[in-house]
Amino acid sequence: MARTAKQKPPPAPPADPMPRRVEPCVATLVDKPPKGPEWAFEVKWDGYRLAVHVESGEVRAITRGGYDWTKKFGPIVEEARQLGHSSMIIDGEAVVLDDHGRSDFELLQRAVGKKPSLHESSEIIFYAFDLLYLDGHDLRSLPLAERRRLLEPIVAGRTGAIRFSEEMHADGAEFFRVACEHGLEGIIAKRRDAPYRSERRPEWLKIKCARRDSFVIVGYEPSTVPGAIGRLLLAARRGDDLAYVGGCGTGWSNQESTILRELLNAIPVDRPPVALKRKGAVFVRPLLVADIEYRAWTQDGKLRHPSFKGVREMEGPTEVYEMKDIGSAASAER
Repeated sequence: MARTAKQKPPPAPPADPMPRRVEPCVATLVDKPPKGPEWAFEVKWDGYRLAVHVESGEVRAITRGGYDWTKKFGPIVEEARQLGHSSMIIDGEAVVLDDHGRSDFELLQRAVGKKPSLHESSEIIFYAFDLLYLDGHDLRSLPLAERRRLLEPIVAGRTGAIRFSEEMHADGAEFFRVACEHGLEGIIAKRRDAPYRSERRPEWLKIKCARRDSFVIVGYEPSTVPGAIGRLLLAARRGDDLAYVGGCGTGWSNQESTILRELLNAIPVDRPPVALKRKGAVFVRPLLVADIEYRAWTQDGKLRHPSFKGVREMEGPTEVYEMKDIGSAASAER
């Protein structure tokens, strides 16, 4: 049927169709920051990776795995409606900050989930660090520097649920050192001239801070492998007592595990050296110290992602990590 003169033509389609989902670019883990002016550095946020999609009045929050978590991030979704653009895909990280301004994954899990928490879902912040689509245009082929230039006026200066993940104008090695001193998870390095490519890429690098301290071995849980150890049970000093700080189940070879179990079986004790009930655990006299590398502390004073690095006899109590505040990351006195 022919169109009459009064009928308006249909609206022109966008220059680039908006994808329903973009597989995120994932950083490659390296040991140290790269050098050179082609690299930009940001804080590595410890949270949930999200892509915030804005289109035709609809806003969706999509996780790294492709799940729609829009209902879990209500304040972020509502603020995204107010950013002043008809269509966008913003890449970033949802976090909850602790009292020192550091992202804390455990606090985020509690705020998102059903566990009792002092942090409400309204305290979740979305740190935006990339812009993949804007007002009908796919930006992924543009260099990072250009995508960031377009993103900055949209989110910079905001203090609500959506904020801009700032680029740190500093030498990578120096920024990494300062980040670790302040208890951050690490830093991210990105090539300024690189387009956005999905999946794990060498154009994005992550450098993680690792802590290393000494803890008393107070027992172990046997492995399903005969003669081996499943988890070491560890403790720190708390005044004149010992405080349980969690278990460590990785970092040794099969041979090291067998030798370690033989050492511990030689120093058994009837009563646990710490206030801990653990079915099937073997408790020992607190005579051996384990060197442990770990990422951070949980809110209830347990080691996060611990890894065994060695064992030795304890020469004195002062060489063991001292917990000053079991509700947060304590400082060590060695």
